[in-house]
Amino acid sequence: MDPFLVLLHSFSSSLSEDNLSSLKFLLRDKIGKRKLEAAKSGGELFNILLEQQEISRHNTSFLESIFKSIKREDLLKQLEQFVEDGEVDDDQPDAHEKRLQNAAFEVICENVGRNWKMLVRKLGLSEVKIDRIVAANPFNLHEQLLQSLRAWQKWKGKDAKVTDLIKALRGCSMNLVADIVEKKLSLLDAGTS
Repeated sequence: MDPFLVLLHSFSSSLSEDNLSSLKFLLRDKIGKRKLEAAKSGGELFNILLEQQEISRHNTSFLESIFKSIKREDLLKQLEQFVEDGEVDDDQPDAHEKRLQNAAFEVICENVGRNWKMLVRKLGLSEVKIDRIVAANPFNLHEQLLQSLRAWQKWKGKDAKVTDLIKALRGCSMNLVADIVEKKLSLLDAGTS
């Protein structure tokens, strides 16, 4: 079963009549009047939004905005947790890209020191996720960085590219590390061709 659909079903069953009425009002500009009137549950509304590609497992921002609008912080937290836990991980990078990423991770872990948080923030990892990783590995800087990079890799899926790592390194003025990563990757590519 698709974990995202299970999550939407859970949201649907926890919506009150007032919530449903508020959602229908807020969605008037997205969903036609006939479809809105026919929708008798949150699940039916979510199904319409899925069909119209307003929401998807990879695009939850619209869902976040409507939960904020109806002041359902509990549902918003569930959605954020779902996204953060990387439940959307069925689209991981191909084997070649993963090999390049792991080589880059090795170089980064060996060469980036105390400023590792700046790097993973630049990659887009949330503060909550960073704090959890630090709490799980309290005295091991190398492991904190490695787990953060793996969390980024899992979160981004197929969109996780080594070029993004290099760009983030350069964005943090870690040019020497970026150069070392590029050199190692070119050696890897030369070895496979």
